[in-house]
Amino acid sequence: MTSLPFDHLRLTTVDTEDRVRIELHGDLDYDNADLLLDEVTVQLSGRPGLKDLHLHCRGLGTVDSMGLSILLMIGRRTAAAGVLLHLDERPPKLDRLLDLTGTLDYFTAPPSSGAPEFSKAEENVAAAARPTGPDGTS
Repeated sequence: MTSLPFDHLRLTTVDTEDRVRIELHGDLDYDNADLLLDEVTVQLSGRPGLKDLHLHCRGLGTVDSMGLSILLMIGRRTAAAGVLLHLDERPPKLDRLLDLTGTLDYFTAPPSSGAPEFSKAEENVAAAARPTGPDGTS
């Protein structure tokens, strides 16, 4: 029986006072994803002045559901810490995964500056579409 070789995740971290870049090489999967989460956690907790976290994805191999879950968790943790997350040089297969799962905009949209601002017309449309009764009727 032949087993397929798996590509261990290797991380290279380059940092400055307010910015960290983590280069990913290999698979971000069930067997390896915790390594990335651990490194990001160390960087977030050890750098109160951190403004930007760049995950350099050019060398990224396979990303499975655990890898995607870890990326989403990193997104939540960086947002909570007020740190901007950047997924740099994403390979096409990562973009396809993010697009298929509806998470591409989550990772690539510009950061919001607070609560969304709606025009009066948009507020009226939203209010008219909102159900008022317990079963969704008026």
